Amino acid sequence: MGIVKASETAVTPLGPARSRYLAHTERLMVVVVDFHDGPAIAPDPPHAHPHEQVTYVAEGELILVMGGEKTRLCAGDLFTVPPDVPHAVQTLSPHVRLIDSFNPIREEFLKP
Repeated sequence: MGIVKASETAVTPLGPARSRYLAHTERLMVVVVDFHDGPAIAPDPPHAHPHEQVTYVAEGELILVMGGEKTRLCAGDLFTVPPDVPHAVQTLSPHVRLIDSFNPIREEFLKP
């Protein structure tokens, strides 16, 4: 895949005010996710996947819901999600940008 320039890459809409773009190798994927619909009044529905996940909060503030705990995070913070563990986020600021890393890659993100 090589170089991905934000100004030149296709952005995948995830809803009216959410989007993502990504880069990947054979075994690792990095996904930039933008939320422009905050602050949210409640967390998104929980989801789980078989991938290991490490996320960097690049912009904004949010609440991470995982394992029955809620943790407030802001720009500069990181969190990890083990495989198959339900988790969710609730945005607290108008814009939140997350940088997600997944292993193995999420094949479903590559489908149009």
